[in-house]
Amino acid sequence: MQKPLRNIRVLDLTNVLAGPFCCHQLAHMGAEVIKVETPGTGDLARQLGADAELNKRLMGVSFLAQNPGKRSITVNFKHAQGKEVFRKLVRSADVVVENFRPGVMTRLGLGYEELRKENPRLIYCAISGFGQDGPLSDLPAYDQIIQGMSGVMSITGDAETAPYRVGYPVSDTIGGITAAFSIAASLADHERTEGYFLDVSMLEATLATMGWVVSNHLIAGKNPSPMGNVNMTASPSGTFRTGDGPLNIAANKQEQFEAVCRVIERPDLATDPRFAERQARLANRAELTQALEGELARKSATEWWQLFNDAGVPAGPVMDVPDTLAHPQVRDRGMIGHFADVPGVGRDIRLVRTGFKVNGEAPSVDLPPPQLGAHTDEILAQLGYDATDIASLKEARAV
Repeated sequence: MQKPLRNIRVLDLTNVLAGPFCCHQLAHMGAEVIKVETPGTGDLARQLGADAELNKRLMGVSFLAQNPGKRSITVNFKHAQGKEVFRKLVRSADVVVENFRPGVMTRLGLGYEELRKENPRLIYCAISGFGQDGPLSDLPAYDQIIQGMSGVMSITGDAETAPYRVGYPVSDTIGGITAAFSIAASLADHERTEGYFLDVSMLEATLATMGWVVSNHLIAGKNPSPMGNVNMTASPSGTFRTGDGPLNIAANKQEQFEAVCRVIERPDLATDPRFAERQARLANRAELTQALEGELARKSATEWWQLFNDAGVPAGPVMDVPDTLAHPQVRDRGMIGHFADVPGVGRDIRLVRTGFKVNGEAPSVDLPPPQLGAHTDEILAQLGYDATDIASLKEARAV
């Protein structure tokens, strides 16, 4: 497939998730991504994941998940010769992505103002927990911290369980996808004569996705509260008990509610003053849920799923991750990539790709996640270093 970011070179200096996820998206869209890592240890995610043996090999599952399609070079940013290697890389690059604490790269003499001297059109994306300025900018931040400080945890769960953490690193991921969007938008400015400095705050990126919740507070003066598995805007819309397990139903329109009443053979609910109109249903949510679940107990979630969708009511089962991955809707659309006999892993692996298709085809990458420094010699040679130079850099521990 033709990839829109072909011929774009990205230097990925990032660790763990937000930055690697950003560059993972760019790689799938055709960018040449060079992962620039610390000699000896590399990305911390190399030591993270459910397979302890892979963690010891610095090929942890957490690293594998976000780094296919990239090449790895190790560079010592604290060594003068290592800094010069990086400057050469920058001259050949279009984008630099880093997620150090604000000020770290500047103190190393490799901040945006220095690097733009090497490459005036450079797009420099700095991802951090709180942004490059403000009273919290110097604080370290991981996903858990941002989930708590953004308000996400305060509205997750219900009155008995909140505050509750979302079950995957949602703020890291949102930060990464926000960074990828800002980079892609900057690259679209083909007439730029100067570079861009992109300041991505995970806290603000997370807040940006909470528009409905935040706006209810800002505009309507309603303080958000945890509502468990129900939809704050409509009823019946949420998770309901059936004869053999939970089912999600989203009857957000009046005609969908009326269809629910017909499917469960309770047309009287549609004319009951407690439920006949949207606001009445919201005010009497508990009573409506009790009435619905009394009828839903007659059949299985799978049976109701089919019946509701046939009637034009959005519904779906609550699935676990293995079932979702095995379902033909995911399995057959090219969402899962396969890499055979991955170096450092010693076996085949499967990984998720992106969430979209381009001209009917799921974007993919050719390279498996790299071993630490696997492409150091190759990349240095492309920069003009000969075998003697490379040996000298290694002896000096500059790379």
